Amino acid sequence: MRPFKIKLFADGAELEAMLALYRNSLIAGFTTNPTLMRKAGITDYAGFARQVIAAIPDRPVSFEVFADDIDDMIMQGREIARWGANVNVKIPVTTTTGEYTGRVIETLSDRGIMLNVTAIMTLAQVEQVARSLRGEAPHIVSVFAGRIADTGIDPVPHMVACREALRAIAPRAQLLWASPRELLNVYHADEAGCDIITATPDILAKLQLGGKDLAEYSLETVQMFYRDATAAGFKIDA
Repeated sequence: MRPFKIKLFADGAELEAMLALYRNSLIAGFTTNPTLMRKAGITDYAGFARQVIAAIPDRPVSFEVFADDIDDMIMQGREIARWGANVNVKIPVTTTTGEYTGRVIETLSDRGIMLNVTAIMTLAQVEQVARSLRGEAPHIVSVFAGRIADTGIDPVPHMVACREALRAIAPRAQLLWASPRELLNVYHADEAGCDIITATPDILAKLQLGGKDLAEYSLETVQMFYRDATAAGFKIDA
């Protein structure tokens, strides 16, 4: 595996998996979201977050507001920021009705709260968010490159354009490649100049495959097919 310039974050909400990745020096931070937490069966949002922060006190961890009202988002953001000095408060780029959350971004960043503005897709959104960020905190701008790719658009030139926009408007902000679909996206994000990529444990587990000999990999695949067919007791009668 070749070295990356990009920082690797782990995306998930399974505490044991997060702690296992915390022991990996390659993992520079962690992200979560309400959907992942719900899938993990978490019912006490604040309790889970405090568990994570107590166990992982020295790497960035993102926790998201889940209010859908601008004032309530600000209130939740202030509270989440109090949970730990390493917390980035995740703010969706819009409400569920499409209202831009600029006032939330401006208010919280002006107070020195580290933000992770999320669910971004368009270059216009990146530029809008960059103009709303305040202060010197190392804010994160999360662009969902994987979902952009799902629509048939090549995300690499898109992310290059996003990186250039951030450099021009908010040079201290960090561009994050979100929702990767495969290990190759780590290489894509690195080449596009992104600062961070966040990936689920199944993708991060494939880092060991980087640079693997393809002939060897082919043989291992053939052996896997044979082993599984034998274990299943498959037969074809002549």
